[in-house]
Amino acid sequence: MADADYIIVGSGINALVAAALLGKKGRKVVLLERNAAIGGCLRTEEITLPGYRHDVMATTMVLFLTSPAFGAIGKDLEARGLEFCHAGLPTGVLRPDGSNAILAMDRARNIAHFDTLSAGDGQAFDREMGRFAGNAGFVFGLLGGNLWSFATAKMMAREAWKKGLRGLVAFLGEALSPARNYLEATYRSEEVRALFAPWALHCGLGPESAYSAEMVRVIGFAIEAAGCPIVKGGAANLLTAFERLIRDQGGEILTGADVEAITVDAGGRATGVTLASGRRLTAASGVIASVTPHQLYERLLAGAAVPRPADIIEGLSRYRYGKGNMQIHYALKAPPRWRSGEDLSKVALLHLTPGLDGVSRSANEAERGLLPAEPTVCVGQPTALDPSRAPEGAGILWLQLPDTPRIIKGDAAGLLDCPSDGRWTEGLREAFADRVEAMLRRHIENFDEIALARRAYSPADLAAMNVNLVGGDPYGGFCGLDQFFVWRPFKTTVNHRTHVSGLYHIGASTHPGPGLAGGSGYLLGSTLK
Repeated sequence: MADADYIIVGSGINALVAAALLGKKGRKVVLLERNAAIGGCLRTEEITLPGYRHDVMATTMVLFLTSPAFGAIGKDLEARGLEFCHAGLPTGVLRPDGSNAILAMDRARNIAHFDTLSAGDGQAFDREMGRFAGNAGFVFGLLGGNLWSFATAKMMAREAWKKGLRGLVAFLGEALSPARNYLEATYRSEEVRALFAPWALHCGLGPESAYSAEMVRVIGFAIEAAGCPIVKGGAANLLTAFERLIRDQGGEILTGADVEAITVDAGGRATGVTLASGRRLTAASGVIASVTPHQLYERLLAGAAVPRPADIIEGLSRYRYGKGNMQIHYALKAPPRWRSGEDLSKVALLHLTPGLDGVSRSANEAERGLLPAEPTVCVGQPTALDPSRAPEGAGILWLQLPDTPRIIKGDAAGLLDCPSDGRWTEGLREAFADRVEAMLRRHIENFDEIALARRAYSPADLAAMNVNLVGGDPYGGFCGLDQFFVWRPFKTTVNHRTHVSGLYHIGASTHPGPGLAGGSGYLLGSTLK
Protein backbone atom coordinates (compact mmCIF):
# COMPACT_ATOMS: atom_id res chain seq x y z
CA MET A 1 0.00 0.00 0.00
CA ALA A 2 1.27 3.49 -0.88
CA ASP A 3 2.20 5.91 1.89
CA ALA A 4 -0.04 8.58 0.37
CA ASP A 5 -2.17 9.50 -2.59
CA TYR A 6 0.01 12.57 -3.13
CA ILE A 7 3.44 13.45 -1.79
CA ILE A 8 4.21 17.18 -1.72
CA VAL A 9 7.81 18.38 -1.67
CA GLY A 10 8.10 21.72 0.12
CA SER A 11 5.81 23.52 2.56
CA GLY A 12 5.42 27.10 1.35
CA ILE A 13 2.02 28.69 0.85
CA ASN A 14 1.38 26.91 -2.47
CA ALA A 15 2.23 23.49 -1.03
CA LEU A 16 0.03 24.11 2.00
CA VAL A 17 -2.93 25.22 -0.12
CA ALA A 18 -2.58 22.18 -2.40
CA ALA A 19 -2.37 19.84 0.58
CA ALA A 20 -5.45 21.36 2.22
CA LEU A 21 -7.53 21.23 -0.96
CA LEU A 22 -6.57 17.64 -1.73
CA GLY A 23 -7.32 16.71 1.87
CA LYS A 24 -10.80 18.22 1.52
CA LYS A 25 -11.33 15.79 -1.36
CA GLY A 26 -10.44 12.88 0.91
CA ARG A 27 -6.99 12.32 -0.55
CA LYS A 28 -4.17 11.28 1.77
CA VAL A 29 -1.30 13.76 1.58
CA VAL A 30 2.24 13.61 2.95
CA LEU A 31 3.95 17.02 3.08
CA LEU A 32 7.76 17.00 3.26
CA GLU A 33 9.87 19.94 4.49
CA ARG A 34 13.67 19.88 4.60
CA ASN A 35 13.88 22.54 7.34
CA ALA A 36 12.92 22.16 10.98
CA ALA A 37 9.60 23.99 10.50
CA ILE A 38 7.07 24.36 7.69
CA GLY A 39 6.22 27.61 5.96
CA GLY A 40 8.77 28.55 3.30
CA CYS A 41 8.87 32.35 3.44
CA LEU A 42 6.39 32.40 6.32
CA ARG A 43 8.08 32.32 9.70
CA THR A 44 7.69 34.23 12.97
CA GLU A 45 10.55 34.38 15.45
CA GLU A 46 11.91 36.43 18.33
CA ILE A 47 14.99 37.50 16.36
CA THR A 48 15.79 40.77 18.14
CA LEU A 49 14.78 40.58 21.81
CA PRO A 50 12.55 38.29 23.89
CA GLY A 51 8.89 39.17 23.56
CA TYR A 52 9.27 40.81 20.15
CA ARG A 53 7.70 38.57 17.49
CA HIS A 54 8.84 39.34 13.96
CA ASP A 55 7.66 37.92 10.64
CA VAL A 56 11.14 37.29 9.30
CA MET A 57 10.16 37.46 5.62
CA ALA A 58 6.59 37.63 4.26
CA THR A 59 3.98 39.39 6.38
CA THR A 60 1.18 41.09 4.40
CA MET A 61 -1.79 38.83 3.68
CA VAL A 62 -3.94 40.88 1.28
CA LEU A 63 -3.32 38.47 -1.61
CA PHE A 64 -4.22 35.45 0.52
CA LEU A 65 -7.29 37.06 2.05
CA THR A 66 -8.65 37.97 -1.41
CA SER A 67 -7.64 34.70 -3.11
CA PRO A 68 -9.78 31.82 -4.37
CA ALA A 69 -7.75 29.61 -2.03
CA PHE A 70 -8.96 31.53 1.01
CA GLY A 71 -12.48 31.39 -0.39
CA ALA A 72 -12.20 27.60 -0.43
CA ILE A 73 -10.49 26.94 2.91
CA GLY A 74 -10.66 30.22 4.84
CA LYS A 75 -13.45 29.08 7.16
CA ASP A 76 -11.55 25.86 7.88
CA LEU A 77 -8.46 27.85 8.84
CA GLU A 78 -10.42 30.32 10.97
CA ALA A 79 -11.99 27.38 12.80
CA ARG A 80 -8.43 26.36 13.69
CA GLY A 81 -7.38 29.70 15.15
CA LEU A 82 -6.53 31.97 12.20
CA GLU A 83 -7.28 35.65 12.79
CA PHE A 84 -6.29 38.77 10.85
CA CYS A 85 -5.52 42.28 12.04
CA HIS A 86 -6.43 45.23 9.81
CA ALA A 87 -5.55 48.90 9.44
CA GLY A 88 -7.80 51.56 7.95
CA LEU A 89 -4.70 53.16 6.39
CA PRO A 90 -3.06 50.24 4.58
CA THR A 91 -0.29 51.98 2.64
CA GLY A 92 1.45 55.28 2.08
CA VAL A 93 4.58 56.94 0.79
CA LEU A 94 6.97 59.36 2.49
CA ARG A 95 9.47 61.42 0.49
CA PRO A 96 12.77 62.89 1.78
CA ASP A 97 11.28 66.39 2.15
CA GLY A 98 8.44 65.03 4.31
CA SER A 99 5.75 65.25 1.65
CA ASN A 100 3.56 62.16 1.68
CA ALA A 101 0.42 60.45 0.47
CA ILE A 102 -1.73 57.79 2.14
CA LEU A 103 -4.15 55.30 0.61
CA ALA A 104 -7.10 54.54 2.90
CA MET A 105 -9.79 51.86 2.73
CA ASP A 106 -12.24 54.66 2.00
CA ARG A 107 -12.87 55.83 -1.59
CA ALA A 108 -14.28 59.22 -0.60
CA ARG A 109 -11.30 59.94 1.63
CA ASN A 110 -8.88 58.90 -1.10
CA ILE A 111 -10.55 61.12 -3.68
CA ALA A 112 -10.45 64.13 -1.35
CA HIS A 113 -6.86 63.46 -0.27
CA PHE A 114 -5.54 63.03 -3.80
CA ASP A 115 -7.35 66.18 -4.94
CA THR A 116 -5.60 68.19 -2.21
CA LEU A 117 -2.27 66.96 -3.61
CA SER A 118 -3.23 67.98 -7.16
CA ALA A 119 -6.64 69.05 -8.43
CA GLY A 120 -8.17 66.25 -10.47
CA ASP A 121 -6.04 63.40 -9.13
CA GLY A 122 -8.83 62.20 -6.87
CA GLN A 123 -11.26 62.01 -9.76
CA ALA A 124 -8.59 60.29 -11.86
CA PHE A 125 -8.14 57.64 -9.17
CA ASP A 126 -11.89 57.11 -8.89
CA ARG A 127 -12.18 56.76 -12.65
CA GLU A 128 -9.27 54.29 -12.86
CA MET A 129 -10.59 52.11 -10.06
CA GLY A 130 -14.04 52.15 -11.59
CA ARG A 131 -12.63 51.07 -14.96
CA PHE A 132 -10.63 48.32 -13.29
CA ALA A 133 -13.67 47.08 -11.35
CA GLY A 134 -15.46 46.59 -14.65
CA ASN A 135 -12.65 44.35 -15.87
CA ALA A 136 -11.66 42.78 -12.54
CA GLY A 137 -13.17 39.37 -13.26
CA PHE A 138 -11.31 39.11 -16.55
CA VAL A 139 -7.99 40.38 -15.13
CA PHE A 140 -8.07 38.11 -12.09
CA GLY A 141 -9.12 35.24 -14.33
CA LEU A 142 -5.98 35.72 -16.42
CA LEU A 143 -3.75 36.26 -13.41
CA GLY A 144 -5.10 33.34 -11.42
CA GLY A 145 -6.53 30.78 -13.84
CA ASN A 146 -5.12 27.77 -15.67
CA LEU A 147 -4.12 29.51 -18.88
CA TRP A 148 -4.08 26.35 -20.98
CA SER A 149 -7.67 25.37 -20.34
CA PHE A 150 -11.13 25.41 -21.87
CA ALA A 151 -12.28 27.75 -19.10
CA THR A 152 -9.69 30.38 -20.07
CA ALA A 153 -10.46 29.98 -23.79
CA LYS A 154 -14.14 30.45 -23.02
CA MET A 155 -13.36 33.53 -20.92
CA MET A 156 -11.30 35.04 -23.74
CA ALA A 157 -14.09 34.36 -26.24
CA ARG A 158 -16.63 35.98 -23.90
CA GLU A 159 -14.47 39.10 -23.56
CA ALA A 160 -13.96 39.26 -27.34
CA TRP A 161 -17.74 39.12 -27.79
CA LYS A 162 -18.25 41.76 -25.11
CA LYS A 163 -15.51 44.18 -26.22
CA GLY A 164 -15.18 43.25 -29.85
CA LEU A 165 -11.96 41.77 -31.16
CA ARG A 166 -10.28 45.15 -31.62
CA GLY A 167 -11.48 46.23 -28.21
CA LEU A 168 -9.99 43.13 -26.59
CA VAL A 169 -6.68 43.64 -28.38
CA ALA A 170 -6.67 47.28 -27.29
CA PHE A 171 -7.37 46.26 -23.68
CA LEU A 172 -4.52 43.74 -23.66
CA GLY A 173 -2.18 46.29 -25.22
CA GLU A 174 -3.03 48.78 -22.50
CA ALA A 175 -2.50 46.09 -19.86
CA LEU A 176 1.07 45.62 -21.08
CA SER A 177 1.97 49.27 -20.46
CA PRO A 178 4.78 50.19 -18.04
CA ALA A 179 3.81 51.80 -14.75
CA ARG A 180 5.86 54.93 -15.49
CA ASN A 181 3.86 55.81 -18.59
CA TYR A 182 0.59 55.05 -16.84
CA LEU A 183 1.34 57.02 -13.66
CA GLU A 184 2.70 60.06 -15.50
CA ALA A 185 -0.29 60.12 -17.85
CA THR A 186 -2.88 59.61 -15.10
CA TYR A 187 -1.72 61.67 -12.09
CA ARG A 188 -0.18 65.13 -11.82
CA SER A 189 0.93 64.86 -8.20
CA GLU A 190 4.42 63.51 -7.57
CA GLU A 191 3.16 62.16 -4.26
CA VAL A 192 0.40 60.09 -5.87
CA ARG A 193 2.80 58.74 -8.47
CA ALA A 194 5.23 57.92 -5.66
CA LEU A 195 2.45 56.19 -3.70
CA PHE A 196 1.86 53.57 -6.39
CA ALA A 197 5.27 53.24 -8.09
CA PRO A 198 6.96 51.07 -5.40
CA TRP A 199 4.28 48.41 -5.69
CA ALA A 200 5.73 47.36 -9.04
CA LEU A 201 8.79 46.20 -7.09
CA HIS A 202 6.64 43.88 -4.97
CA CYS A 203 5.63 42.10 -8.19
CA GLY A 204 9.26 41.45 -9.15
CA LEU A 205 9.08 44.27 -11.71
CA GLY A 206 10.19 47.88 -12.09
CA PRO A 207 8.28 50.99 -13.17
CA GLU A 208 9.58 50.59 -16.73
CA SER A 209 8.64 46.89 -17.00
CA ALA A 210 5.94 45.68 -19.37
CA TYR A 211 2.57 45.07 -17.64
CA SER A 212 3.72 46.84 -14.45
CA ALA A 213 0.92 49.38 -14.95
CA GLU A 214 -1.69 46.65 -14.73
CA MET A 215 -0.09 45.24 -11.59
CA VAL A 216 -0.14 48.70 -10.00
CA ARG A 217 -3.85 48.92 -10.78
CA VAL A 218 -4.44 45.42 -9.40
CA ILE A 219 -2.66 46.22 -6.14
CA GLY A 220 -4.28 49.63 -5.73
CA PHE A 221 -7.71 48.05 -6.21
CA ALA A 222 -7.01 45.16 -3.83
CA ILE A 223 -5.46 47.26 -1.09
CA GLU A 224 -8.22 49.86 -1.08
CA ALA A 225 -10.77 47.05 -0.82
CA ALA A 226 -9.04 44.66 1.59
CA GLY A 227 -6.17 46.64 3.14
CA CYS A 228 -2.80 45.20 4.15
CA PRO A 229 -3.80 42.71 6.85
CA ILE A 230 -1.39 40.66 8.92
CA VAL A 231 -1.96 37.50 10.93
CA LYS A 232 -2.74 38.13 14.58
CA GLY A 233 0.22 36.98 16.64
CA GLY A 234 2.42 36.42 13.59
CA ALA A 235 2.42 34.52 10.30
CA ALA A 236 3.35 31.38 12.24
CA ASN A 237 -0.28 31.23 13.40
CA LEU A 238 -1.38 30.78 9.78
CA LEU A 239 1.02 27.84 9.57
CA THR A 240 -0.42 26.38 12.78
CA ALA A 241 -3.92 26.59 11.31
CA PHE A 242 -2.77 24.88 8.09
CA GLU A 243 -0.98 22.19 10.05
CA ARG A 244 -4.10 21.45 12.10
CA LEU A 245 -6.29 21.39 8.99
CA ILE A 246 -4.02 19.06 7.02
CA ARG A 247 -3.65 16.65 9.94
CA ASP A 248 -7.37 16.78 10.74
CA GLN A 249 -7.96 15.65 7.16
CA GLY A 250 -5.68 12.65 7.65
CA GLY A 251 -2.55 14.14 6.13
CA GLU A 252 0.99 13.87 7.45
CA ILE A 253 3.63 16.58 7.78
CA LEU A 254 7.28 15.60 8.10
CA THR A 255 9.92 18.22 8.89
CA GLY A 256 13.66 17.65 8.66
CA ALA A 257 12.76 15.52 5.64
CA ASP A 258 15.14 16.53 2.86
CA VAL A 259 14.03 14.95 -0.41
CA GLU A 260 17.06 13.65 -2.29
CA ALA A 261 15.28 12.29 -5.36
CA ILE A 262 11.90 11.74 -6.96
CA THR A 263 11.50 8.10 -7.89
CA VAL A 264 10.33 7.31 -11.41
CA ASP A 265 9.32 3.80 -12.48
CA ALA A 266 10.22 1.99 -15.70
CA GLY A 267 7.09 3.33 -17.35
CA GLY A 268 8.20 6.92 -16.75
CA ARG A 269 5.77 7.70 -13.93
CA ALA A 270 6.61 9.42 -10.64
CA THR A 271 5.89 6.97 -7.84
CA GLY A 272 7.36 8.59 -4.74
CA VAL A 273 10.51 10.08 -3.24
CA THR A 274 13.73 9.08 -1.54
CA LEU A 275 14.85 11.15 1.45
CA ALA A 276 18.45 12.06 2.23
CA SER A 277 18.14 9.69 5.21
CA GLY A 278 17.53 6.81 2.80
CA ARG A 279 13.84 6.45 3.66
CA ARG A 280 11.52 5.89 0.70
CA LEU A 281 7.92 7.03 0.48
CA THR A 282 5.45 6.01 -2.21
CA ALA A 283 2.56 7.88 -3.79
CA ALA A 284 -0.40 6.24 -5.47
CA SER A 285 -1.51 9.24 -7.52
CA GLY A 286 1.44 11.57 -7.90
CA VAL A 287 4.21 13.80 -6.60
CA ILE A 288 3.91 17.58 -6.35
CA ALA A 289 7.12 19.62 -6.18
CA SER A 290 7.01 23.18 -4.87
CA VAL A 291 10.57 24.12 -5.83
CA THR A 292 12.51 26.11 -8.43
CA PRO A 293 13.00 24.60 -11.89
CA HIS A 294 16.68 23.92 -11.25
CA GLN A 295 15.92 22.15 -7.98
CA LEU A 296 13.32 19.99 -9.72
CA TYR A 297 15.10 19.01 -12.91
CA GLU A 298 18.79 19.16 -11.94
CA ARG A 299 18.58 17.77 -8.39
CA LEU A 300 15.39 15.85 -7.70
CA LEU A 301 15.23 14.27 -11.16
CA ALA A 302 18.99 14.03 -11.69
CA GLY A 303 19.04 10.24 -11.46
CA ALA A 304 15.73 9.54 -13.18
CA ALA A 305 15.83 7.21 -16.17
CA VAL A 306 13.40 9.42 -18.10
CA PRO A 307 15.32 11.46 -20.72
CA ARG A 308 15.19 15.21 -20.24
CA PRO A 309 13.49 16.79 -23.29
CA ALA A 310 15.40 19.36 -25.33
CA ASP A 311 12.91 22.12 -24.45
CA ILE A 312 13.50 21.51 -20.73
CA ILE A 313 17.28 21.63 -21.20
CA GLU A 314 17.00 24.89 -23.12
CA GLY A 315 14.50 26.30 -20.64
CA LEU A 316 16.81 25.60 -17.71
CA SER A 317 19.73 27.26 -19.48
CA ARG A 318 17.68 30.39 -20.13
CA TYR A 319 15.75 30.59 -16.86
CA ARG A 320 16.96 33.53 -14.82
CA TYR A 321 16.43 34.84 -11.32
CA GLY A 322 15.56 38.37 -10.30
CA LYS A 323 16.93 40.90 -7.85
CA GLY A 324 17.61 39.99 -4.26
CA ASN A 325 15.60 40.98 -1.22
CA MET A 326 16.80 42.32 2.13
CA GLN A 327 14.94 42.34 5.44
CA ILE A 328 15.66 44.54 8.46
CA HIS A 329 13.83 44.27 11.79
CA TYR A 330 13.75 46.59 14.78
CA ALA A 331 12.64 46.15 18.36
CA LEU A 332 11.38 49.46 19.78
CA LYS A 333 10.62 50.42 23.35
CA ALA A 334 7.84 52.77 22.20
CA PRO A 335 5.96 53.53 18.96
CA PRO A 336 7.71 55.75 16.40
CA ARG A 337 6.76 59.43 16.08
CA TRP A 338 6.91 60.38 12.42
CA ARG A 339 7.93 63.99 11.84
CA SER A 340 5.49 64.46 8.95
CA GLY A 341 2.24 63.65 10.68
CA GLU A 342 0.51 61.45 13.21
CA ASP A 343 -1.41 59.53 10.53
CA LEU A 344 1.85 57.98 9.28
CA SER A 345 2.10 55.98 12.52
CA LYS A 346 -1.18 54.26 11.59
CA VAL A 347 -0.07 53.15 8.11
CA ALA A 348 0.51 49.41 7.76
CA LEU A 349 3.10 49.62 4.95
CA LEU A 350 4.90 52.90 4.30
CA HIS A 351 7.36 53.30 1.42
CA LEU A 352 10.33 55.64 1.74
CA THR A 353 11.40 56.96 -1.67
CA PRO A 354 12.01 60.25 -3.46
CA GLY A 355 9.27 59.27 -5.90
CA LEU A 356 8.74 57.59 -9.25
CA ASP A 357 12.22 58.51 -10.47
CA GLY A 358 13.70 57.33 -7.17
CA VAL A 359 12.01 53.94 -7.50
CA SER A 360 13.29 53.62 -11.08
CA ARG A 361 16.79 54.63 -10.07
CA SER A 362 17.10 52.22 -7.14
CA ALA A 363 15.63 49.33 -9.17
CA ASN A 364 17.99 50.00 -12.06
CA GLU A 365 21.00 50.22 -9.78
CA ALA A 366 20.13 46.90 -8.17
CA GLU A 367 19.58 45.23 -11.55
CA ARG A 368 23.08 46.35 -12.53
CA GLY A 369 24.53 44.82 -9.37
CA LEU A 370 24.93 48.07 -7.44
CA LEU A 371 23.87 48.80 -3.88
CA PRO A 372 21.28 51.56 -4.39
CA ALA A 373 22.43 54.96 -3.21
CA GLU A 374 18.91 55.62 -1.93
CA PRO A 375 17.03 52.31 -1.83
CA THR A 376 13.27 52.04 -1.92
CA VAL A 377 12.36 50.96 1.60
CA CYS A 378 9.08 49.37 2.62
CA VAL A 379 8.45 50.01 6.33
CA GLY A 380 5.89 47.76 7.97
CA GLN A 381 4.44 48.74 11.34
CA PRO A 382 2.96 45.47 12.62
CA THR A 383 2.31 46.67 16.16
CA ALA A 384 0.11 49.47 14.82
CA LEU A 385 -2.24 46.66 13.75
CA ASP A 386 -1.36 43.96 16.28
CA PRO A 387 0.04 45.14 19.65
CA SER A 388 0.53 41.49 20.69
CA ARG A 389 3.69 41.34 18.57
CA ALA A 390 5.67 43.24 21.26
CA PRO A 391 5.63 43.87 25.03
CA GLU A 392 3.00 46.34 26.22
CA GLY A 393 3.73 49.87 25.02
CA ALA A 394 6.57 48.72 22.77
CA GLY A 395 6.72 48.18 19.02
CA ILE A 396 8.48 46.58 16.09
CA LEU A 397 9.34 47.67 12.57
CA TRP A 398 9.48 45.33 9.58
CA LEU A 399 11.60 46.62 6.71
CA GLN A 400 11.88 45.16 3.24
CA LEU A 401 14.22 46.29 0.46
CA PRO A 402 12.91 44.72 -2.76
CA ASP A 403 15.67 46.15 -4.94
CA THR A 404 18.88 44.66 -3.57
CA PRO A 405 21.52 43.02 -5.79
CA ARG A 406 22.10 39.29 -5.54
CA ILE A 407 25.68 39.67 -6.78
CA ILE A 408 27.36 42.93 -5.84
CA LYS A 409 29.37 44.85 -8.42
CA GLY A 410 29.70 48.07 -6.47
CA ASP A 411 28.04 50.81 -4.48
CA ALA A 412 26.03 53.40 -6.42
CA ALA A 413 26.88 55.97 -3.74
CA GLY A 414 30.59 55.17 -3.97
CA LEU A 415 30.92 54.98 -0.19
CA LEU A 416 30.93 51.27 0.71
CA ASP A 417 33.76 48.87 -0.03
CA CYS A 418 32.39 45.88 -1.91
CA PRO A 419 34.11 42.47 -2.06
CA SER A 420 35.75 41.55 -5.36
CA ASP A 421 33.90 38.22 -5.49
CA GLY A 422 30.52 39.98 -5.37
CA ARG A 423 29.37 38.12 -2.28
CA TRP A 424 27.55 39.57 0.67
CA THR A 425 29.47 39.75 3.93
CA GLU A 426 28.27 40.48 7.42
CA GLY A 427 30.14 43.78 7.42
CA LEU A 428 28.64 44.95 4.13
CA ARG A 429 25.17 43.87 5.22
CA GLU A 430 25.37 45.96 8.37
CA ALA A 431 26.93 48.94 6.56
CA PHE A 432 24.11 48.92 4.02
CA ALA A 433 21.58 48.56 6.85
CA ASP A 434 23.15 51.66 8.39
CA ARG A 435 22.32 53.54 5.17
CA VAL A 436 18.70 52.48 5.54
CA GLU A 437 18.68 53.35 9.23
CA ALA A 438 19.83 56.87 8.41
CA MET A 439 16.72 57.25 6.24
CA LEU A 440 14.56 56.17 9.18
CA ARG A 441 16.32 58.53 11.54
CA ARG A 442 15.56 61.51 9.26
CA HIS A 443 11.84 60.76 9.42
CA ILE A 444 11.31 59.41 12.96
CA GLU A 445 11.97 62.09 15.55
CA ASN A 446 12.34 59.73 18.52
CA PHE A 447 14.25 56.99 16.68
CA ASP A 448 17.41 57.08 18.81
CA GLU A 449 15.33 57.06 21.99
CA ILE A 450 13.26 53.99 21.10
CA ALA A 451 15.50 51.74 18.97
CA LEU A 452 16.59 48.80 21.14
CA ALA A 453 17.85 46.19 18.67
CA ARG A 454 18.25 45.54 14.95
CA ARG A 455 18.46 42.34 12.95
CA ALA A 456 19.28 42.43 9.23
CA TYR A 457 19.15 39.68 6.60
CA SER A 458 21.02 40.10 3.32
CA PRO A 459 19.96 38.29 0.14
CA ALA A 460 22.63 35.70 0.94
CA ASP A 461 21.17 35.16 4.41
CA LEU A 462 17.71 34.60 2.95
CA ALA A 463 19.09 32.16 0.37
CA ALA A 464 20.74 30.19 3.17
CA MET A 465 17.39 29.96 4.98
CA ASN A 466 15.39 28.75 1.96
CA VAL A 467 16.83 26.78 -0.96
CA ASN A 468 14.18 28.21 -3.29
CA LEU A 469 15.33 31.81 -2.72
CA VAL A 470 18.13 31.64 -5.25
CA GLY A 471 20.56 34.43 -4.45
CA GLY A 472 17.90 35.94 -2.21
CA ASP A 473 15.30 36.31 -4.99
CA PRO A 474 11.95 35.94 -3.19
CA TYR A 475 9.93 35.63 -6.40
CA GLY A 476 11.17 32.26 -7.66
CA GLY A 477 12.69 33.83 -10.76
CA PHE A 478 12.57 36.99 -12.85
CA CYS A 479 8.96 38.10 -13.38
CA GLY A 480 9.34 39.95 -16.67
CA LEU A 481 6.83 39.31 -19.45
CA ASP A 482 9.00 36.76 -21.28
CA GLN A 483 9.11 34.57 -18.15
CA PHE A 484 5.56 34.94 -16.90
CA PHE A 485 1.99 33.86 -17.70
CA VAL A 486 2.03 31.02 -20.29
CA TRP A 487 5.85 31.21 -20.39
CA ARG A 488 6.47 30.41 -16.71
CA PRO A 489 8.72 28.66 -16.07
CA PHE A 490 9.41 27.64 -19.69
CA LYS A 491 8.11 28.66 -23.11
CA THR A 492 6.63 25.18 -23.60
CA THR A 493 5.08 24.80 -20.13
CA VAL A 494 1.45 23.65 -20.00
CA ASN A 495 -0.14 24.55 -16.67
CA HIS A 496 1.63 22.56 -13.90
CA ARG A 497 2.40 19.34 -15.74
CA THR A 498 5.94 18.11 -16.38
CA HIS A 499 7.39 15.63 -18.89
CA VAL A 500 7.17 12.96 -16.16
CA SER A 501 3.73 11.44 -15.77
CA GLY A 502 2.31 11.96 -12.28
CA LEU A 503 4.80 14.72 -11.44
CA TYR A 504 3.51 18.26 -10.99
CA HIS A 505 5.36 21.53 -10.52
CA ILE A 506 3.99 24.40 -8.38
CA GLY A 507 5.43 27.35 -6.47
CA ALA A 508 6.54 30.89 -7.27
CA SER A 509 8.44 29.67 -10.34
CA THR A 510 5.18 28.56 -11.97
CA HIS A 511 2.02 30.37 -13.06
CA PRO A 512 0.55 32.55 -11.58
CA GLY A 513 3.92 33.43 -10.03
CA PRO A 514 4.94 34.66 -6.58
CA GLY A 515 2.87 36.05 -3.75
CA LEU A 516 0.91 34.73 -0.80
CA ALA A 517 -2.26 33.98 -2.77
CA GLY A 518 -1.24 30.33 -3.05
CA GLY A 519 -2.28 30.51 -6.71
CA SER A 520 -0.45 27.54 -8.19
CA GLY A 521 -1.31 25.36 -5.22
CA TYR A 522 -4.96 26.30 -5.62
CA LEU A 523 -5.03 25.67 -9.37
CA LEU A 524 -3.44 22.25 -9.07
CA GLY A 525 -5.27 21.24 -5.90
CA SER A 526 -8.57 22.17 -7.52
CA THR A 527 -7.77 20.26 -10.70
CA LEU A 528 -6.39 16.97 -9.39
CA LYS A 529 -8.75 14.22 -8.36
